[in-house]
Amino acid sequence: MLLGLAGLGADLASDQGSGTTYKPKEELPDWHPRVEIGVTEESWRSLWIHDPAAGTTTRLSPEGLNIWEAVWLGPDAVVAVTSPAPDEGAWYTAVLSRLGLDGAVTELARSEVQLGCPAASPSGGRLAVVEAVCSDRGVVAGDLLVSAPGAALQRVDTGGVDVTSTQWIDADRLGILGIRGMETVAAVYDAVTGKMTELWSSTDTSCGTRYPEAAWSADGRVVLVEEGYSAPQRVVVLGEERVELAEIRHSGTEYLMSVAGKAETVTWSAPDGLRIEGILCVPAGDGPFPLVVNIHGGPVWAYRNLWSMSSSCTPLLVAQGYAVLNPNPRGSSGRGQDFARLVFGEMGGEDTADFTSAIDALVERGIVDPARVGLTGGSYGGYMSAWLVTQDRRWAAAVPISPMTDWYSQHFTSNIPYFDALFLDGNPEVPGDKFHSRSPVTHAGTVRTPCLNIAGALDRFTPPTQAQEFHQALLEHGVESQLVIYPREGHGVRRFPALIDFCTRVVDWFQKHMPACG
Repeated sequence: MLLGLAGLGADLASDQGSGTTYKPKEELPDWHPRVEIGVTEESWRSLWIHDPAAGTTTRLSPEGLNIWEAVWLGPDAVVAVTSPAPDEGAWYTAVLSRLGLDGAVTELARSEVQLGCPAASPSGGRLAVVEAVCSDRGVVAGDLLVSAPGAALQRVDTGGVDVTSTQWIDADRLGILGIRGMETVAAVYDAVTGKMTELWSSTDTSCGTRYPEAAWSADGRVVLVEEGYSAPQRVVVLGEERVELAEIRHSGTEYLMSVAGKAETVTWSAPDGLRIEGILCVPAGDGPFPLVVNIHGGPVWAYRNLWSMSSSCTPLLVAQGYAVLNPNPRGSSGRGQDFARLVFGEMGGEDTADFTSAIDALVERGIVDPARVGLTGGSYGGYMSAWLVTQDRRWAAAVPISPMTDWYSQHFTSNIPYFDALFLDGNPEVPGDKFHSRSPVTHAGTVRTPCLNIAGALDRFTPPTQAQEFHQALLEHGVESQLVIYPREGHGVRRFPALIDFCTRVVDWFQKHMPACG
């Protein structure tokens, strides 16, 4: 049995809520200081092998090698995504390695971008890995690389699908999940013939949490938890025929579907002619509606058609009479790696117009009331919510969540400074650099939009001081602002009862400044 162990102090990824695996001892006195000394022994992730028959557990990975992901590579080796350091920033330059049971470590591949989702055939003869432009560990969608026995990894034509999940079905067939535009796709790649066979694709439903994922049976069927904005979760087996094994449908889901309106795909053109896609959730009745633009994190991620759009606030806002736009701007997944790279060095640049052009298009179509348009979003979405109010005064209200608002201080307080240096393509020590010119706090004097700034006290990815800086900058310029920091939350608000309080504050903020009643 292969075991991956994280030390009691290892960083959690942003999609896990940030923070660390360590929980402070409650018996410590209230005067006790927090002490940080950089990388410690507890920061590392290691690989171990447990033999149930012998009752033994032995360490496989050597000291000084951090293990992010690992799978068996046949009976005598493991393939893993590894780095020589355990901090979150080290993941961005991690390599693919072979770890033999004899203790030998061999580098198999490295990339200028990121590697993830390794998979090996049962014998270890074939290998697969995903190479992708990534902004967050564990959120990987990109090109499929496959190797034949004894050969190097080669790029596979997936028909425009950004691959997010891999599993070898047998010695020659690889099951994959991924996204293509607004579609979720399940397919089988035959490594002998080079043929890709799609079993299922849908824009009305999807599967997985951050990205599509599923499990494959030995006969080539795929088992997934399917869901959509108007489809509660159900366990489905897809092969020559579709079989539904179970469904979560009850009076609560029926009620939610009765008040949460409908979701539909919308497209528009950015000023440079680039086609941008998104999912628009609208209440019953005729527009124009007040609109909340809900900007996703990343920036390399993408909205899909999921139950409640994977958001507690979205159906709640729609039930109150708001339309909610969930856009996939340049840099989003599902449009290939060239599209994802468009945001590199350009956060707060050309992506800004991807959102303002959406409003123009929806107003022209009679869907949106231009006097009642608001912003929200977390992480990159929090940054863009804060950035957009500095660039345009059309916004009636904004709720930046876990935002980056000062790239200079973000770089020196975040646990992944590699991220902002990569995506801004800049240097915080250079005056006038994008670290300064693309920071919302630098332009706070232009803001007239009331802002509700929300953060988690335990967030190591975007520390709560980022929300605090923007809040105080707005107050200095006479702009209405509130700062809300949840003491037990990290990157985003996830736990009850804090989530109830969070949703109530968000809805109240929009009702106050752009009421749905008109």
